[in-house]
Amino acid sequence: MNHLKAHAIALPRGSMESALATNRVIRNTYQLLSMTLLFAAATAAMSVALKLPHPGLVLTLAGFFGLLFATSKLRNSGWGIVAVFALTGFMGYTLGPIVSHYLGLPNGGQTVMTAMGGTAAIFLGLSGYALTTKKDFSFMGGFLMVGILVAFLAGLAAIFFEVPALSLTVSAAFVLLMSGLILYETSNIIHGGETNYVMATVTLFVSIFNLFTSLLHLLGFANND
Repeated sequence: MNHLKAHAIALPRGSMESALATNRVIRNTYQLLSMTLLFAAATAAMSVALKLPHPGLVLTLAGFFGLLFATSKLRNSGWGIVAVFALTGFMGYTLGPIVSHYLGLPNGGQTVMTAMGGTAAIFLGLSGYALTTKKDFSFMGGFLMVGILVAFLAGLAAIFFEVPALSLTVSAAFVLLMSGLILYETSNIIHGGETNYVMATVTLFVSIFNLFTSLLHLLGFANND
């Protein structure tokens, strides 16, 4: 009888510990995400102010995947935080020349602000929905992985072969895919699928970054037209 009582007490305690761990991951993720967004915004603003050139496609991809690999390797140590800031700062730097380009277009300032507002609204809306409803979006994982890979390869093809229509299609696809990734990753954190806040931060940051640049491309094309 005593054994049964002890077992009955242990279950809710384990459930409570799991809930506390999940809340801790959520809190740490959004705190780190806020700091990295501010840091990336600062490096982007510096890049714009100094009119720094874009590093180019090869260096951008090498820097991104290299720093992403380092972050993944260091995710369970204090150096993982350093790697996150190095990655997001580098992405902010590459964003600066892109923003400068759109600021030079007619109504460029409005375009950039609209893209920022749209990105914030989509992220907050989808994150709030996932956190509030606590629905499990894990079923989207396979589709998102394949979709992002196909869109990434299509984007490279659009650059190399200079096909504007394909480039716009890729941007539209990335808006949908990154929205899905925000839902998926937030749900993953809530349901214990992602327990490392460093990697959760990177996933959400990359989603926001790609969402913003894709909206910027679409809005810039519409306004320029």
